[in-house]
Parts: sequence; structure tokens; C-alpha cells
Amino acid sequence: MRADLSLLPLLALAGFAAGGGMRLMDPLLPLLAADLGVSVAAVAPVVAGFTLAYGAGQFVTGPLGDRYGKVQVAAIALLLYGLGLAASALAWDLPSMIVLRTATGLVAGAVIPLAIAWVGDAVPYEDRQATIGRFLTGMVMAQLLVGPASGIVAELAGWRASFLLLAAMAFGVGGLLVRRLGPALRAGRSGGGGRGLGLANYAVILRAPGGRRLMAAAALDGAALFGGAFPFIGAYLIERFGLSAGEAGLVVAGFGLGAFIYTRLARRLVVRLGEKGLLGVGGALLAAALAGMALAPGWWVVALLQVPMGMAFYMFHGVLQARATEALPEARATAVSAFAMALFLGQSVGALAFGAVLHASGYPAVFVGAAGVTAGLAAWVARMPAR
Repeated sequence: MRADLSLLPLLALAGFAAGGGMRLMDPLLPLLAADLGVSVAAVAPVVAGFTLAYGAGQFVTGPLGDRYGKVQVAAIALLLYGLGLAASALAWDLPSMIVLRTATGLVAGAVIPLAIAWVGDAVPYEDRQATIGRFLTGMVMAQLLVGPASGIVAELAGWRASFLLLAAMAFGVGGLLVRRLGPALRAGRSGGGGRGLGLANYAVILRAPGGRRLMAAAALDGAALFGGAFPFIGAYLIERFGLSAGEAGLVVAGFGLGAFIYTRLARRLVVRLGEKGLLGVGGALLAAALAGMALAPGWWVVALLQVPMGMAFYMFHGVLQARATEALPEARATAVSAFAMALFLGQSVGALAFGAVLHASGYPAVFVGAAGVTAGLAAWVARMPAR
């Protein structure tokens, strides 16, 4: 039985709440440091703990989703995430904040991969990428709005209020999901849930040549973009062009606008270009935008490139996400979680590698290197079998 797509708007809101956890701290580090009586550098483990736990927790939550139902586990994880946010608002010192944020990250990472896996159960492959695009509207809007909103709320009512506001949203959306599921939550399975083989499914994915290729592609994607080019754009604007942190943030927000445009056009783009076209056009545009930033004579060029870069990234990355939903259809949540973990692993390695490139050769070399990896990756993935 196909799942009811009327759940999709609620899942998009869940994606907003969970994705917002990654951006919540962006403007809060100085306020948190001042309140806890430590330096800004000392609170870095608060961010690192959440991020590492966000990726590592998926090792368990993916198989749980296959065993007990994807939406069921996502709903419970969202409620626990809200509890973690509320508890973090009560942190009394730096160690307690690190522990609470790390615990919050463990459950936050379950929501988005499980929702994408649910789409894989509910929607035929030919329509899947467009539907994933609709779901991603929530996560993209979180990237656009949560950072600035968190800063505004913190200025008015303190950093703890920012945590409590997002916690209230997580509780509200999680409660609505629990209400919609009703008896299905207690039954432990939803329509379309795979039987699942537990943690052994990770070995099944890695034994399959297609699974290994997809995980390698996810790791390279994470290394070149999430760990390579993207984290350095703000610093590049500040150090090379003299923008303030706020101005750099506004420029980078254009990326989220491009991503939002993609979510509105995804269905038409899939029909017009097909998977290989999305990979080719998206990869080429993304590589060109990255190379263009390396050669930019002024900050306004970087600003102009953000919107097409955001759109191109989701054209390219969306194909990889759709393919992850077919890596192991009988344990789809595990497959999507494996994809996400490979992405986070690549991000960690990429941050180290591209940090070394930055130290040795500067920002242009980082962006040109990321452009080269992206172009090669797009060409390689386009030659892979779709399923």
C-alpha cells in the first residue's frame, strides 16, 4: 500500500525543525560564550558535538526506521529533539551544554533521512526526485531563515529563547505527526515500511558494486562541497573583499534562495532534462560558479553567483539523494542513512584537505579544486546505472 502523501507538508515542517538545528548556533556563539564565561573558541565543541552526533546517530536510526516504521521513528526522534533543545536552553555551564547539544544531535539526524526514505516508499522512482524537492523546501527554508531569526530572537530575549522557540516547533510538529499516525504508531509499522535486516544491511549495501559507488560519490560530494568550498565562502568575502560578518551572511543567503527556486521547479526540470541532464547541467553550472568565485573581481560577483550555485547544487545533489532511496529498497531507511553518513565522513575529510589547500595556496585554489572535483564527480555519476 502506498503511503499517504498528505503527510508530506508535515514532514517538510519536520525537516525545517531538524535542519534548523544545524543553523541555530550560527549567530549565538559570542552570546553563549559570554553567558558561560568562556571564549568563543572554547564553545567550538558545542557545534562539533552536535554535527558529529547528527551524522553518527544515523547508523542506528536508519535500521530502526526500517524495523519500526520510518515516520514513526522520525516522529519520536523529533519529540526527543525538542526535549534536547529545551534541555540545552537550561544548560548551566560549558560541559553541560556540550553534552546536551551532542545528545540532541543524535536524534536530530534521524528526521530528514527517514523522511526521504519514506518518500522512496511512497513515490515511484520517476516522480521521486520532484517529490524529494518538495520535501526539501522545509530544510532549505531553515537554511535561509533560522540563522537570522535565531540572532534576532537572541538579541531581544537571549540565546536561550532561540533554543526554546525551535523546541516548541519540534514539539508541535512531532505532536501533529503522532496524532496523524494514531494506532499506527503503537503498531510499529507504516505502509511501505521495509522488513529490514538491522545493522547487517550496511554490509549488504557495501557488498553491492552500485552501493559502493554511490557511497563513494556521496563522500566526494561531501568532501568537495560541504567540507571544501561552502564553509569558506563567508570567510572569503570577509578577508578578500572586506565585508562584515552580517554582510557576508546576506550574500551567502542567496544560495538558499537558489535552492528554494529549485524546489519550485524540480518537477519541470526532471521532466525536461532527465537524470543525466540534471547531473550534467547541474554539475557544470556548479563547477562554473565555483571557478567564477575564484576569479571574482568584487564581492558582487560572488553574490550574483550564489543563486545559480544553490539551484545547480540541488539539481546535482538531488539525483544522488534519489538514487540513495533505491540502493536497498527492502531497507530504504538504512540505505539513506548510509548515504548521509558517507556525506558526513566526506565532509570531515574535505574540511581537513581543503583547509590544508587554503593554508598553502589561498581561497582561489580551494574553489578551483572543488570545481574540478565536482565536474569529475558529475561526469562519473552520469555514467553509473541509475539503479
